[in-house]
Amino acid sequence: MNFLDFLNNSVTPYHTVENLKAFLGAGTEKKVQLFERGGALIAVRLPRAASAESKFKIALAHTDYPTLKITPNPDCSAAGVRTLHPEVYGSPILASWLDRDLGYAGLLAYELEGKVQTKLFRGKKLFRIPQLAVHLNRNVNQDGLKVNPQTDLNALWTAVGGKERFAEALSAELPLGVRLLDFDVQLFDAQAAQLGGFEDEWIYSGRLDNLSSCHAIAEAFAKAEPSEHDFQVAAFFNNEEVGSNTREGAAGNFLKSVLDSLTPNSEFRTPNSLALSIDMAHACHPNFVAKHEPNHAPVLGGGIVLKVNAQKRYASDVFSNAQFKLICEQNNIPYQTFIMRNDMPCGSTVGPAVSAGLGIPTVDIGEPMLSMHSIREMTAKKDHQGMIALVSAFYL
Repeated sequence: MNFLDFLNNSVTPYHTVENLKAFLGAGTEKKVQLFERGGALIAVRLPRAASAESKFKIALAHTDYPTLKITPNPDCSAAGVRTLHPEVYGSPILASWLDRDLGYAGLLAYELEGKVQTKLFRGKKLFRIPQLAVHLNRNVNQDGLKVNPQTDLNALWTAVGGKERFAEALSAELPLGVRLLDFDVQLFDAQAAQLGGFEDEWIYSGRLDNLSSCHAIAEAFAKAEPSEHDFQVAAFFNNEEVGSNTREGAAGNFLKSVLDSLTPNSEFRTPNSLALSIDMAHACHPNFVAKHEPNHAPVLGGGIVLKVNAQKRYASDVFSNAQFKLICEQNNIPYQTFIMRNDMPCGSTVGPAVSAGLGIPTVDIGEPMLSMHSIREMTAKKDHQGMIALVSAFYL
């Protein structure tokens, strides 16, 4: 699956799931089962012969990313322009959303013959949130840009005299004669993913956090052969950016219910199982080196990042760390280690929720990246290739 195409086409969690289903579904001859729940997906490949020695090999990622979601009643107008009021989802760098070509996409719910149906869509038009000119904000370069999420993020979508309401534009995406009931629509960076750097060594794109991990897992899972005894699992959750505590999130019962359906007696859920929680990691920023812990500052192109945190914001522990390191060493895959500075708060991943809920040792890892949570991020081609190699070795 071409990485850049996957980035360009996965513009919402729902689109990501559809793309993953289409790719992984081609491997059904290898005993692959797919389980979908909204913007989340779990793929399982059964072993040739399950036994008392069987274990789970689980790779985890998430399909969502920080964004701006269109509110239920978004329509506003001012200065001859119709605007849409969004709600902030997750923790995006708000300033990065200004002066960008913005697409819109999502899921529409409508009534057909007295029942609720849904349709996935991607709009064909471009919106924009223009920044205030420097002439009207003279100190912006000295004081920094301050974005008020309530008043400064309304997206310009049409001139007064066009569509009266945004819901009318969405209804045009539906079959004739049906009634729009609700929608889950978000904005996204419409600029295509591309290679960058003098040697094309980097990848510039929106949604790298965490579509890079989704792609790496899918590539490795699709190429894997069935194990003799072990269950190979790929789990792609939604709502990580807002805490995972949803029915599609890692703190919900989705993964547990799938694994219970495969092994009702839970006899395979042993300490010998292992989960890789794969999410992006902070690369050392060359202009802000002091923001990183000096002995734990991974760099772009330096290898997969092992993420450790004493407050258990990451699931990594001595047992899972050792297994990860052994896989890397046995397959000549470089790795580096990250911890957050003691004077800065640490983020989290799906790892702690899954590890606590299932009792499976879990290690948090990721590709190093810059501009995390910006509308447009960057990572290294070399590290992405390393992650695919790591997950492939893990599934053996």
